[in-house]
Amino acid sequence: MRISDNILETVLGRANLVTPEQLSALKKQAVSSKRPLQDIVLDQKDITEKALVQAFAEYSGIPFVEVNAQAIPPDVLTRIPERVARQYNAVLFKIDEEGIHHLAMEDPDDVQAVNFIQKEIGTNSKIYIATRDNILAALDYYRGDVNKELSDVIDIQRADELEDQDLSGEDQDISEDSPVAQTVNLLLEYAIRSHASDVHIEPREEFVQVRYRIDGVLKEVNRLPRNVLNALISRIKILSNLKIDERRVPQDGRFKITVAGRRYALRVSTLPVSDGEKIAMRVLDESNKAVSLSELGYWGKALNDITQEMAEPNGIVLVTGPTGSGKSTSLFSMLTILNRPDVNISTIEDPVEYKIPGVNQTQTNPKAGMTFSNGLRSLLRQDPNIIMVGEIRDTETADLAIQAALTGHMVFSTLHTNNAATALPRLLDMGVEPFLISSTIRAIVGQRLVRRLHMESRQSFAPTEQEKTAIAHLFGLKEGGDFRLVHELEKSAKEAGIGGETPLSTDENGILTLWRADKTVVADGVSEGYQGRIGIYEVLNNSEAMKRLIMSHATSDQIQTQAIQEGMMTMQIDGLIKALRGETTIEEVLRVSRG
Repeated sequence: MRISDNILETVLGRANLVTPEQLSALKKQAVSSKRPLQDIVLDQKDITEKALVQAFAEYSGIPFVEVNAQAIPPDVLTRIPERVARQYNAVLFKIDEEGIHHLAMEDPDDVQAVNFIQKEIGTNSKIYIATRDNILAALDYYRGDVNKELSDVIDIQRADELEDQDLSGEDQDISEDSPVAQTVNLLLEYAIRSHASDVHIEPREEFVQVRYRIDGVLKEVNRLPRNVLNALISRIKILSNLKIDERRVPQDGRFKITVAGRRYALRVSTLPVSDGEKIAMRVLDESNKAVSLSELGYWGKALNDITQEMAEPNGIVLVTGPTGSGKSTSLFSMLTILNRPDVNISTIEDPVEYKIPGVNQTQTNPKAGMTFSNGLRSLLRQDPNIIMVGEIRDTETADLAIQAALTGHMVFSTLHTNNAATALPRLLDMGVEPFLISSTIRAIVGQRLVRRLHMESRQSFAPTEQEKTAIAHLFGLKEGGDFRLVHELEKSAKEAGIGGETPLSTDENGILTLWRADKTVVADGVSEGYQGRIGIYEVLNNSEAMKRLIMSHATSDQIQTQAIQEGMMTMQIDGLIKALRGETTIEEVLRVSRG
């Protein structure tokens, strides 16, 4: 949707999306760069496309809609020919009982487009405005059932009586239009539609197993004929610019694809295993925009503390947790918040997972001598204000990060520890002097990711006395009835700075309520009753009492106890409150936080 500068000024003002001072600065930037004001506004990242389109909808009187592409019946979608739908970025998403056609468009003001489409569907229609990304995602469903297409291609290959072949890149069997190439394309498209973060292609004795990691959990999605293994791997290696005739050593590569108008990078890793070669691919959405910390799941005291500490001019903020716990996403959001024209931000990462406009991001390359420690030395000569080091893995990197903090830089990094409290002894184990740790660490975040309940299908239930006692025991709360358990949680919430608000933990009769997933309901193509993930967090502040504990080489248990006394809500309690609010389940919190 292209909005003129004059109308956009009015829209922004009416919706209070910018202050008069900000609008004046944006207009000056648009004039100096000779670009439309709309482009400048969206480049700032403070206003999302969705927020802008919603504001324009309110101004113009055109209803806004966010189309759920999976819910559109195929016979409704195809009432508009795909060619026409793509030409005008329009989607017919519903025909109601009265025969009214509900049409979503990127630009409802395009009279020519509206007239042309109404020749196809009739004039009995209601027109909505939607974001471009939403429209493009819906248009992709003209493809139909990707999984069925994949099954059809696999059936063709399964019928092939050829045994395993040592195929090379020159072979026709792995050309662009071959069944193997189609298989790779469909596997990746299905993975993206399923919101998978990783794709595993694993050789077994009798078949090739394909698994996706969706919301942190691996699921088998298909079994391919064993005879396609070598061609499949060769095809992926060609895409990733890897050596197809090298199968004895691991290789790493990368390639990009476009699905539903969005750009994705696939980070590829090959590994020789007993039954052949395994491939793992990490799916990275390059069009992803950073979300706010509150959208990630930070709230209350934890949100206030991390927001305050990360804005300091110098020091270190650490994010801890195992692989796949969302550490990079948290750092991505923090750096995006701090990213301003008057601030120089430089990073050294392995790999660069999220691209941040205006930030100088460097990829490690150990073979060329570009390690975290060497990269950090180089960054310090680039006049940075803020530095992000992907991970502190050794004493040298830890020492350099601390020296950077001592010389006036703000440093962000990660550590692989179980929780926030164990990060401090871990630095001591690396040989870092206690007084250096106590004088530079600002805050430490411990985090995990839990699957978010599908809000439309979640089910509430009242736990039994035995279940309540077990929950109280598992989360370190005092045992007792409804009042005792809820009282402890409400007290924790208030201490976390929620301003007196209490968790949604009881029904109208004061009975404790928990939530479970309805696993019969399909959410985003996955029959699990979950949809996406949310973080559970703990934020440890480096208070004066904490500094004394560090200086005395205190244990992680002593540090944890002190942090809780100072008001830190642990990940487990944060997760339990989110479970009581119906955002996730007790089982999910225990699954990711035990141990």
